[in-house]
Amino acid sequence: MSTSSAKMEPAALFRTYYTRLCYFAFQLIGNQDQARDIAQEAFVSYLAQRDQVSDHPVAVKNFLYSSVRNACLNALRHEKVVEKFAAAQENMPTEDSTVMLSIIKSEVAGEIHRVLETLPEACQLIIRMGYIDGLKNQEIAAQLNISINTVKTQKKRGLYLLRQRLNPEIYSLFFL
Repeated sequence: MSTSSAKMEPAALFRTYYTRLCYFAFQLIGNQDQARDIAQEAFVSYLAQRDQVSDHPVAVKNFLYSSVRNACLNALRHEKVVEKFAAAQENMPTEDSTVMLSIIKSEVAGEIHRVLETLPEACQLIIRMGYIDGLKNQEIAAQLNISINTVKTQKKRGLYLLRQRLNPEIYSLFFL
């Protein structure tokens, strides 16, 4: 095969360098199918940029090897990013279960708030302060200027009414 300064025909160029480029790519990335794809892409890239590459066979050879090397490095970088992402995903709960749990929490909270609105005003206020805001009986009594026994009675009455008006599953989730 001549190494004159005339451009080599694409078919001859492919026959001359394809196997070599595949082997070179395989050495870098270790995947035979991916190495073949990268070698083929190097030829496509060369044909697309043929007018910008020198006619000299060494320049063509350098272009092809550089294209393969760069594509292999990009593939390796991409593989590392994918591996990091996959490792991060393994540590996170699955998206579907997270979404489903969020939906359930929203539905439970919505139902509880709907039923709370049906309670008598004083009872509703004490239930919200005690179970939603997390205040102790003494704190509720002090804020509302009522006795601790009144707080306990209103809580007991509110829980009874909630139990009557809420679905049993939602009622049990209310305390979780």
